[in-house]
Amino acid sequence: GSLVAAVLAHSGRLDKEHLGARVGRLSRRGEVCTMINKKYSEFLPSMQSAEDLVAQVEGLANNIDLLKAGIENEVQRDLNVAVAEFTELKQQLERDTLVLSVLKKLQEFDTTIKECNSALLEKQYVTAAQQLEKARSSLRSLESRRGFELKILKALGTELTVQTQNMIYHLGEEWQKLIVWKFPPSKGSSSLEALVLSELHLHTVPPQDEDTAVPPVAAVLQALAVLGELHSKLKDFGQLLLQFILKPLISHPSLEPVPEEQPDVFILRFRTQELALEESSPMEVFAKIKLVLEVLHKYLLNVPLEQPGEGRKEGRVTLAELLGELIWEELSDCLIHNCLVNSIPTNSSKLEQYKEVIESTEEFEKALKKMQFLKEDTTALLKYACNVDSHFANKKCQDVIMAARSLMTSEIHNTVKITPDSSITLPELPDPGSGDHLKMHRASSLLHSGTVNLGGESRLSPFTLCLPTCRISCSVQQLVELAYHTLLEATASTDLCCVQLFDCVRNIFQLFYEVVPTYHRENLQKLPQLAAIHHNNCMYIAHHLLTLGHQFRYRSTGVLSNGAATFVDLVPGFRRLGMECFLAQMRVQKGEILERLSSARNFSNMDDEENYSAANKAIKQVLHQLRRLGTVWQDVLPVKVYCKAMGALLNTALAEIVTRIAGLEDISAEDADRLYSLCRIMVEEGPQVFTPLLEEDKNKKYQEEVPVYVHKWMTFKELMIILQANLQEIVDQWADGKGPLAEEFSAAEVKSLIRALFQNTERRAAALAKIK
Repeated sequence: GSLVAAVLAHSGRLDKEHLGARVGRLSRRGEVCTMINKKYSEFLPSMQSAEDLVAQVEGLANNIDLLKAGIENEVQRDLNVAVAEFTELKQQLERDTLVLSVLKKLQEFDTTIKECNSALLEKQYVTAAQQLEKARSSLRSLESRRGFELKILKALGTELTVQTQNMIYHLGEEWQKLIVWKFPPSKGSSSLEALVLSELHLHTVPPQDEDTAVPPVAAVLQALAVLGELHSKLKDFGQLLLQFILKPLISHPSLEPVPEEQPDVFILRFRTQELALEESSPMEVFAKIKLVLEVLHKYLLNVPLEQPGEGRKEGRVTLAELLGELIWEELSDCLIHNCLVNSIPTNSSKLEQYKEVIESTEEFEKALKKMQFLKEDTTALLKYACNVDSHFANKKCQDVIMAARSLMTSEIHNTVKITPDSSITLPELPDPGSGDHLKMHRASSLLHSGTVNLGGESRLSPFTLCLPTCRISCSVQQLVELAYHTLLEATASTDLCCVQLFDCVRNIFQLFYEVVPTYHRENLQKLPQLAAIHHNNCMYIAHHLLTLGHQFRYRSTGVLSNGAATFVDLVPGFRRLGMECFLAQMRVQKGEILERLSSARNFSNMDDEENYSAANKAIKQVLHQLRRLGTVWQDVLPVKVYCKAMGALLNTALAEIVTRIAGLEDISAEDADRLYSLCRIMVEEGPQVFTPLLEEDKNKKYQEEVPVYVHKWMTFKELMIILQANLQEIVDQWADGKGPLAEEFSAAEVKSLIRALFQNTERRAAALAKIK
């Protein structure tokens, strides 16, 4: 209030209103201060309690610091000592526990060894084997502890090995008592006599004398299985079983198993049949094998064994299953290769009868599966038997190829005559009109007269497409027959077999193409007759290859009917093969002709007796060579081929003679006469070498046609005319380049001959002037 009054007194300018407002505001501020004082009075107790709490906390913190210092100084030291003592006690406990476990294993090992020995003395082989396996397990456990090696472990291992070998020895003795093989001492193991004297004795028949020391077979087998020795024993037994019982029954048809049961032993021996076939049927072999396995199953193999840890159901397996796993693969291979292979038919007509083999194979496998000798998924024999089509084709192809190769390597000179109307043992052609697919494209109909109707008045000879008369090798004719019959077999077979047989026929001809020229190379080069026969052989094969595929196209409803089965692509190769061989022989003969004529001393100076004699000898040698060729090719080559070949060789001789004489620079009158006489020998005797046929009277036709086949024949005759003619006659023969002489010689050659024959006179000059 005093403050307000002082302010008011100091400021006299304030009026009453302003003073009232200020008084109001100051009064409100007083109320606020009153409220603050009230709140402060209420806050003081809370603040006091908080300060007390802070004081208590500070005291507690001091106590904690004191406690921490005490722990760090005293308790921590005691705790470290306690932890060290605990760790030491723990390690001691672990060592004691390990020592205790090792002692327990040692005690267990010792106990099992003692129990094993006790059981072995009582011939409780299964118990003894099991105890031995427990001892082995204990020893493995001891040996697996690293850092805890004991010297005694080596001694324990030695003891275990000794006990194991002792156990195996006793089991081996018992095994030998159960299964006894008896063989003859001196006979060979594979001979039939030795097999008949071999016996298998099984002492597994329940003995009538209960006091017998022979243990049950199951105990011995189970003990061997526990020790892991059963596999080796069964393997040896299986090999002996295969060698002396099962395989001989397959390979020796005369052997027959004879089982015999006695009171305490079962005996299996053999006997021989006197009237036995060379090969046993699969049904007979299966019956014998099944008989042996059935008796073995009854007296030995039907023993269940515990086989834990091998993935088998419930760990149990029979001895038959174990033995089957060991020998079935070898036994099935033997059955296939020595039995089923031989039963594969060689003719498609017998395939239907093979169903009996398939059925017997299926029954055989079922019987073996019932005895647990085979697993349920084992079907090796049945698969092979059911795949008979493929095996038939393979066997057929193999037989065909072997037969074809034998024919190809046989002698070529054994021949047979082929004529257009000759009948050969080949399948008949099918009717081209048969089959619905040919109704719109029927072949030309065969007329009763033997000619082919071409739709008009023209007619073809019935021999138009036939092979000309010639001689071919008997082996080649048989080879073609083999191809025909193989394709005929293919048309009656399944598609797979058909394709294989078709390929086999193609292989036959491809083999011929490769084998024959190589195998007979030397004879084909040296002997003209064989070269001619080989030429005919190739042409004969090519002739049949043209239509071979088409003939069987209409016989088959399978793969051959689509037109892809053809042999036409092989035709050019065979024609070329025959021609090349014959042309090579022709080159050899031409070379010999030219070589002989080279000794004629160029036909010069014929007035010299030695020269004339040499030329005459050369001419005679050439004619002799041609006669010899005419004889060896007679009735072998087709007539046209024969005449062309002889004509080419004779033409070579004439052309060489013409060239030599036309090249002479001087020919005296005596020389001309002697040259003419030599040429006359060639003209008179040359046609006589043309003897294509055996009948002499029929060869005259071809001898008269020599100019057709010898291109230089007329040239040679014109040369003879020149040798005897005068100048005027030569000019007349030339006839201004239009006469017969101009047809054979050029103007230069005629002039050269005139200069050699006639002296240089005005008449000769005039004659030369007319030759142009």
